[in-house]
Amino acid sequence: MSRRLVSLTLDTLEDLPRSCRRCVYWELDPVSAERACVAGDTALEKEAWVSQTLLEWGSCGKLVYVDGMPAGFVMFAPPAYVPRSMAFPTSPVSADAALLTTAHVVPAFADGGLGRMLVQGVARDLTKRGIKAIEAFGDAKFGDDADAPTRACLAPADFFLSVGFKTVRPHPRYPRLRLELRTALSWKSDVEYALEKLLGSMSPETLLRPVRPAPATRSTS
Repeated sequence: MSRRLVSLTLDTLEDLPRSCRRCVYWELDPVSAERACVAGDTALEKEAWVSQTLLEWGSCGKLVYVDGMPAGFVMFAPPAYVPRSMAFPTSPVSADAALLTTAHVVPAFADGGLGRMLVQGVARDLTKRGIKAIEAFGDAKFGDDADAPTRACLAPADFFLSVGFKTVRPHPRYPRLRLELRTALSWKSDVEYALEKLLGSMSPETLLRPVRPAPATRSTS
């Protein structure tokens, strides 16, 4: 089973689940989001947001594919790009952090470590940009049918806790959680990433070249 992690682009945007592809819960403030839903323009608004964020800030999402099939994704951005972030009782997001808005793994691929893989991919990306942490608003009552639309747009608080986040502002429903990037990348993932970079920099001829033993040194005694 092959796994592949890629950055979100306008092309890979089409591989998001249909409901997420058309959702602007995070990308617009509550009033604008409601207006877009009434007008039926949510898919266009989503594409416009991704396009602007890519142009002004850079990568704002990761997708993971298993044997070529889209299996999960995460989206993230600075809080200034996420109007909905100010609507939570545990806001604002810390100034030194990027906000991880949505994390989703297709049920058929659940419990396979893809969620952790996605978060580590985000951590590597943001570390290169000098960002110190990832924060997220978790849903402490995920699975409660009382608020299905919101439930679909937030990840369970337990998921964030399971991949290393810690609660920085408690709340009975929407705790804010934080992951320090210096501790986000395990030793194993760092070594794998470094090895991948090393092998990627070598030519096929170098990789296939036999290693010659060093000549024996003659004793002078």
